[in-house]
Amino acid sequence: MSSIIQCQNLSHYYASKAALNDVTFEVTSGEPVGLVGPNGAGKTTLLNILCGFLRPTSGVVKLFGCSPGAAELIGKVSALPQDSKLDPGFTIAEQLEFYARLQGFQTHQARAEAVRVLEAVDLDAIGKEKPLALSHGMGKRVLIAQALIGNPQIVILDEPTAGLDPVNTRNIRSVISEQVSSTTFIISSHHLEELDRLCKRVLLLDNGQMKPYQTIDADNQNLFLTVQMESYPDNEVIQTLQAIDGVVDVSSSQKNEYIIEYNPVLQSRMDLQVMTCLAEKHWNYRQLLKGKSLEEKLFFDKG
Repeated sequence: MSSIIQCQNLSHYYASKAALNDVTFEVTSGEPVGLVGPNGAGKTTLLNILCGFLRPTSGVVKLFGCSPGAAELIGKVSALPQDSKLDPGFTIAEQLEFYARLQGFQTHQARAEAVRVLEAVDLDAIGKEKPLALSHGMGKRVLIAQALIGNPQIVILDEPTAGLDPVNTRNIRSVISEQVSSTTFIISSHHLEELDRLCKRVLLLDNGQMKPYQTIDADNQNLFLTVQMESYPDNEVIQTLQAIDGVVDVSSSQKNEYIIEYNPVLQSRMDLQVMTCLAEKHWNYRQLLKGKSLEEKLFFDKG
């Protein structure tokens, strides 16, 4: 499968400070790709370069073989910056129709496209409303609808669920999931649980440098479970879990959270064995997760 985004030896400086330092990566079409990193890591700079808002100091960036911002990319690449806002003076339909016409749609086509993208985010009834009549979550969904105009092949989303409650966060996740068959999403977010649900691949930026690709479901002979417990003696929990047939190792990543490494050949249903073990001990658990959490994989896993 050919790459749709290629970055080679990409660097960008603000005065003498390096925001990006020799970044190289590729993205092929398919499942959403997450972009994570601490504040100041260079995520926004990278997204601005991919969108064509900034030119890199050095290195090569290609989207579908073209430089960012090239006329050939109109309709193929779309973006939703974190601080995007709707114009309070116009209705939702008027604004979406305007953006569609900027992409070359004729008036009647733009009207139909506005209806289509509002239906895609389950907001087809609010076209005549103005932005101030919408909740924050509905406004975010309208902005994502705007990013979907023209069926772009790449959509870049910067913190699409920032400030949203759980219900609206789930709505945004559903919108993205429903579009992945035709669109590759690049999603920058600090919400690691959301990226863990959406993405199989994650890019980690740290201090302007790209760490090796992280794959959520990386191939590994041994598998992992993560169990969050109520408060029980740490040593007793570890010893009890280690006694289960097939368990290779048990470690405590943080208080009341345990990572179980096991051999699936020896024990294919380790989740059932763990729940049975906890029930026999009359121990309560809060969550049982297959694999490691994304936070653990990206920032603490030394394996």
